[in-house]
Amino acid sequence: MEPVPHILVVDDDREIRDLLSKFLERQGMRVTSARDAKEARKLWPLGRYHLVVLDLMLPGESGLDVARWIRSQGETPIVMLTAMAEETDRIVGLELGADDYLGKPFNPRELLARIRAVLRRASGEGAGPGAKEPPAKVIRFAGWLLEPARRRLLNPDGVEVPLTGGEYELLQVMVERANRVLTRDMLMDLLRGRQAGPFDRAIDVAVSRLRRKLEDDGRNPSLIKTVRGGGYVLAATVEKA
Repeated sequence: MEPVPHILVVDDDREIRDLLSKFLERQGMRVTSARDAKEARKLWPLGRYHLVVLDLMLPGESGLDVARWIRSQGETPIVMLTAMAEETDRIVGLELGADDYLGKPFNPRELLARIRAVLRRASGEGAGPGAKEPPAKVIRFAGWLLEPARRRLLNPDGVEVPLTGGEYELLQVMVERANRVLTRDMLMDLLRGRQAGPFDRAIDVAVSRLRRKLEDDGRNPSLIKTVRGGGYVLAATVEKA
């Protein structure tokens, strides 16, 4: 039996905390809530959380501080709640490793859909009944090794490189479509099932973060190349076994 997802909601608005707690619990999830960073830190060792819903506008320590701290503790997925005007903070949050974001005010059902999508990616669920071939046990590219079953990335020296759920999904999408130009809209659709807005920099941020993990020079990348006016392409020979 699969474990019940345990969600940590961090938001200083009591009404939002209560609303999300009741709503997510009705959807079969377990919810713990915290009103600020201090309370979140106290609650962290008391439960094994599968995902954190994190408001960026917190009193005292900001949501960005909390996101940075969560990343220092491991790879627990993060869905950020942001005011629509907080574009800079949203981008910084994605750079810190958040897996998705949703602007306030939001529809609880949309947040539920985002949470379920991130949890599926984090658990490594496959493509489902429509898959045409079994997943590869290992994927090799440019000296790197990707293990889909364990969602692991090993560098050319055999050392594991930690990836967030979002980073892993982006890399998998690009590896499966190596040497093909993928526009930002295509990547957003493949990763989140929705089209990117004209000013959405989420993909650019995710690619930049992934380049750092792959030790790919951001100023002159040789592995994940930028196609001017087009998008990105993973320039590598891929071998599956």
